[in-house]
Amino acid sequence: MAYSGDPILADDLLFRPVHSIIDQSLHSRMGATTTNGDGFGIGWYSEGPEPALFKSVDPAWNDRNLREIAGRIRTPLLFAHIRASTGTPVQRSNCHPFRHGQWLWMHNGAIRGFHEVKRDLLLAVDPSLFPDIEGSTDSEALFYLALTFGLADDPFNAVARAVGLVEKVGREHGVEEPIQMTVATSDGESVWAFRYSSEGKSRSLYFSTDVTALRHLHPDADVLRGLGAETRLVVSEPLGNLEGAWNAVPESSAGVVRPGTDEIRQFEPTTP
Repeated sequence: MAYSGDPILADDLLFRPVHSIIDQSLHSRMGATTTNGDGFGIGWYSEGPEPALFKSVDPAWNDRNLREIAGRIRTPLLFAHIRASTGTPVQRSNCHPFRHGQWLWMHNGAIRGFHEVKRDLLLAVDPSLFPDIEGSTDSEALFYLALTFGLADDPFNAVARAVGLVEKVGREHGVEEPIQMTVATSDGESVWAFRYSSEGKSRSLYFSTDVTALRHLHPDADVLRGLGAETRLVVSEPLGNLEGAWNAVPESSAGVVRPGTDEIRQFEPTTP
């Protein structure tokens, strides 16, 4: 889940929705696994350009510290992720979101055959960035490839080149469908989201409808009160059942949420 808008308590995003990210950690309806208990993480922007992180290997539904701090964090931009490991160890450095400088990154999916392609992909990471890799996941490797290909300057193109390299290397190793991904990344001002898979059957991803339009549809909905006009959520699964509130991100698409005008476009990998 990625939130962008007026400052809001993390508790209002993490725990209060009917199908919150905490509920999804136990009862995912659309994910590859129903239970996501291999750790969690939140990242948020507050003072200064670099985001803060809170991550744990405990299940999100059973972490009292998360419940404690969620009512004390007020932020205009928050990332939250619950993890189901695809094979790498359950350890803090493997929990999302990942951070480098002012950037946050989280990923739902997998690089298939990662054990076989890992060396080739990591050797493509810029030498100046390589020492900052802390964990052993395919998700963090994809993040550092995107950074290598210019995430800070052009996120759409950088992710397209990173995915293009993953597909190229995977197929050289006999992997027919090398990547499955929904990705969110942010520099603290904008949020970019990507939905793509080599087989064209990507994991679910949704974005919220304009709050002003929703208020016209549901003038008595308490959940909409206090939300600013710039409020946007990008989620793997809708957080509730309010009619008209959620829109599926099209297959092979990428979008950006920023103050003013949002954008969604077709996403195609490019071989770097």
